[in-house]
Amino acid sequence: MIVAARNLAVRYPGAGGRALDGVSFEAHPGQLLAISGPNGSGKTTLLRALLGLLPPEAGTAVIGERPAVEWGREALARAVGVVPQREETVFPLTVGDMVMLGRYARLGPVAAAGRADHAAVAQALARCDVTGLASRRVDELSGGEWQRVRVARAIAQEPRILILDEPTTSLDVRHAMELFELMRELVTDGLTGIVITHELNLAARFADRMLLLDGGRVAAAGRAAEVLTPEVLAEVFRWPVAVSPWRDGSPQMTPLRPSERDQGAVS
Repeated sequence: MIVAARNLAVRYPGAGGRALDGVSFEAHPGQLLAISGPNGSGKTTLLRALLGLLPPEAGTAVIGERPAVEWGREALARAVGVVPQREETVFPLTVGDMVMLGRYARLGPVAAAGRADHAAVAQALARCDVTGLASRRVDELSGGEWQRVRVARAIAQEPRILILDEPTTSLDVRHAMELFELMRELVTDGLTGIVITHELNLAARFADRMLLLDGGRVAAAGRAAEVLTPEVLAEVFRWPVAVSPWRDGSPQMTPLRPSERDQGAVS
């Protein structure tokens, strides 16, 4: 199922300028798209527009064959799994019950969970390395554990599109790598994956394509080697960087110290 923005523009009520201005991209099944940019560049606004939560001033956000604003909430929940950047643990559910919430878009409000639902939850728990936490209450979890549980809940939905907003927040190196490895596996199996992230180096290694936003506009788009250049990154982040290839050819970015500025942002 495709996700697309076509010349998308969004303006918040009372704002002088557009929060998004002329943003276009497409994310296809079997692909992972990484969206990045400085704080305030429009990443969260783009996510809300893609989910139909913000009506566009111009252009269109599309999910499948329909504009995002035309999707009903239940139908959208069955098609799209979302892990938002922030979420409070309001009720002290167990981890297992929290991940089971991902099945309710398919079950409805009154149907009892069946064998397939329990199997989907068990698989999601295992994939996110939280099976051993299934009986723990979510308000007893560390930040990294809570993040992995939220990803498991989205996977348990068995969505056709998975969108993660800053999923590596609070994760250590191992679990951040495992999360990107998992996203890579899921898109290889046919999922459409979108990850909003500040982890440029991880995005370069795992994503098929990247979208770099700056001031609500597209600063660069394409493969990582086309997007993560010293010139583009220095202009977007207002800081000099060096870029060098890793063994797999993916560009890896290193911010330069102030004393290294005169050496230039070179690859």
